[in-house]
Amino acid sequence: MTTIGIVLSGCGVKDGSEIHEAVLTILYLEQQGAKMIFMAPDIEQDQVVNHLTGKKTGETRNVLIESARIARGNIRDIRKVKASEMDGMILPGGFGAVCNLSDFSAAGKKAKVNPDVKQLIRDMVSLKKPVGALCIAPATLVAAICEKKPSITIGHDLTVAKTLEEMGGVHRNCSVDEICVDESNRLVTTPAYMLGPGIKDIAVGIEKLVKKILSMVNS
Repeated sequence: MTTIGIVLSGCGVKDGSEIHEAVLTILYLEQQGAKMIFMAPDIEQDQVVNHLTGKKTGETRNVLIESARIARGNIRDIRKVKASEMDGMILPGGFGAVCNLSDFSAAGKKAKVNPDVKQLIRDMVSLKKPVGALCIAPATLVAAICEKKPSITIGHDLTVAKTLEEMGGVHRNCSVDEICVDESNRLVTTPAYMLGPGIKDIAVGIEKLVKKILSMVNS
């Protein structure tokens, strides 16, 4: 059975993993018969946001504990997960992907990736195992493997795309129902809620990404 890792960054679009993106990823993987390993870093969130008001609360929450809400408790500390356990890996988007998995949201082109997240991404790429990223999560991929000049998409946001290219990435404009495939680095990305506008729209690109990741496992 094919095993795909899902890297979560909390629970909720404004300070963690985007829930729709994560759940659609899970749904399409399960429909294709894949086994999943859920993981997240055992660290404090960069910030906590009240999703009703959009304002920071000043609270402290743990990324692993919050991610367990999406994984229904079946989740591991990412530092204890090895690339050898997986055939592929996917990073849903949400603000947590660029403030908890990396600090791209604050640091821009000088972004640094959480050491455990970075190591696992680099190990997967080194082993030629496919890695997918949704929405803004490709920014963390670029920061982790910038020297490999990864081809990715976050849609067609010119400002973000320029920053990613300054970091070493190669940005490809895509619509919400498209995927960008970097055959050399074995990466697959899709804009999802970087473009939206709704769950039925992002579902098309996410399903394509999941199917492409699984086909690359077997190629």
